[in-house]
Amino acid sequence: MPPPSQWVVRFAPSIRQGGTVLDLAAGSGRHARYLRQLGFRVVAIDIDVARMTDLAEDDGVELVQADLENADWPLPGRRFDGIVVNNYLHRPLLPILAQSLTPGGVLIYETFAEGNEKHGRPSNPSFLLREKELLKAFSELTVIEYEHGYEGDPKPAVRQRICAVR
Repeated sequence: MPPPSQWVVRFAPSIRQGGTVLDLAAGSGRHARYLRQLGFRVVAIDIDVARMTDLAEDDGVELVQADLENADWPLPGRRFDGIVVNNYLHRPLLPILAQSLTPGGVLIYETFAEGNEKHGRPSNPSFLLREKELLKAFSELTVIEYEHGYEGDPKPAVRQRICAVR
């Protein structure tokens, strides 16, 4: 399993200690595992939670199997001290994420951006952030850090990142 994103590692300590963190589109659970090691309670949501079944035994982890793109938001009314999104984009969820943060809650989001099609996948514009899209989508939050640009490690990509607080 790959290590957690350095963006997540950098900003996870900003989340209220002992708080509950949503790992959206958690995949194999690399960030859920990392956040749990830091002492957070974690809600890990993905269309397929099979790669995270070992986490089901941990009382501090809630696994939610849900189709985030073809069904209603599976966590209505729930609020989180932190939300982590890595390598995933479904634009209709962006306003829901902002609303799902507690006061003082921290959003840590990073994914691919326009220009990435020159370097590989994803290349479909539906899955690539536009210029300053995260800044615009989360304009009601206080931005701690924002980046948009090319990176060569671990592989060439164009990425956009934000850490913001409600």
